[in-house]
Amino acid sequence: MSKEKRKKPELLLPAGSLEVLKTAFDYGADAVYIGGEAFGLRANAKNFSPEEMAEGLRFAHERGKRVFVTANILAHNNDLNEAEKYFEELAALRPDAIIVSDPALFMLAKRLCPGIELHVSTQANNTNYGTFLFWRELGASRVVTARELSLAEIREIREKIPAEMEIETFVHGAMCISYSGRCLLSSFMAGRDANHGECTHPCRWQYSVTEEKRPGESMPVFENERGTFLFNSKDLCMIDHIPELIESGVDSFKIEGRMKTALYAAVTARAYRRAIDDYLESPEKYAANLESYREEIGKCTYREYTTGFFFGKPNEEAQIYDSNTYVRNYTYLGKVASVDAEGYAHFEQKNKFSVGDRIERMCFDGSNELLTVLEIRNPEGISVESAPHPKEALAVRFDGSVAAGELLRMETLG
Repeated sequence: MSKEKRKKPELLLPAGSLEVLKTAFDYGADAVYIGGEAFGLRANAKNFSPEEMAEGLRFAHERGKRVFVTANILAHNNDLNEAEKYFEELAALRPDAIIVSDPALFMLAKRLCPGIELHVSTQANNTNYGTFLFWRELGASRVVTARELSLAEIREIREKIPAEMEIETFVHGAMCISYSGRCLLSSFMAGRDANHGECTHPCRWQYSVTEEKRPGESMPVFENERGTFLFNSKDLCMIDHIPELIESGVDSFKIEGRMKTALYAAVTARAYRRAIDDYLESPEKYAANLESYREEIGKCTYREYTTGFFFGKPNEEAQIYDSNTYVRNYTYLGKVASVDAEGYAHFEQKNKFSVGDRIERMCFDGSNELLTVLEIRNPEGISVESAPHPKEALAVRFDGSVAAGELLRMETLG
């Protein structure tokens, strides 16, 4: 794709709550995808009531942003009547798009939600241009690529489908061991159906082997003395490959993580926003700033990074065999709700911090500023040395300014 034809891709973030939705937009997202109270694949996320969905849509549209609603379960017979009622509710709310994977739900949404874009989820296993054209014939405006596609395959799809048909691709976040998220492990091992939004993430569990004639004798699959986590994938990260993604013709860069915090949304939105904008302004600017994007993206919770299938099939280096733990370099302290006339920042505390701690202010322009905590006032207005209890409404004074909506974090020691 020549420079003249470069199209600015949409940056699409997940949001499991109104707080995360607003944070994603504040830090650079163009659109978010959310789940309602039914038919999404994150049943354990907070998800959105109709009233919260309406508030999220209002907040987005006032800023020229968009909101997509997931309804991407693989439906059974007993889901269809409820789905019809749900789509009637969505028709009244008017989200910018509905994301589906099941053909029956697609046709219901098409009939009941006229004028609302229909996007086809990665759960539909969209692996070739013929599938994209199939969904186009049915009325889809966008299809999400299967996780298993390479950039070369995506480029070929772009060449073989109409220019106005959009391609959405995951560029960052957790990877599922199954085929584009269609997993049965949770159903078998925990009785909770991943394809109905109830995944217990058994791919992150530790496993051993037993031999048929020696039942009860557990034999670890040794990677180290702790055994192995043989299904546990590294997380996807394509921050180093923004040029290739843009040049391949992807229309929407999708971040994974509707169970994630506002800090995750802020870090990923801000890093990818800068990387996309810098590259479109000047490839040289992107190259010069690449290390800063890497540094920033390393400040969110992750499981080590891989490029997934984009450059060929992953090998053993894409798995984490000796652990299922996250890398956590920073602790989320809170999101500034307001700043009063005396300069105190008011926010609900997420994690412990103390007077004298050095904390980081995440500025909207992409920069960070280190500040020292000078005073903490508890909900009763009493000055305290430390704030150990989460969800307390605090007033905090720093040795510098902060702004409403900004997130505060602290480097994890040790």
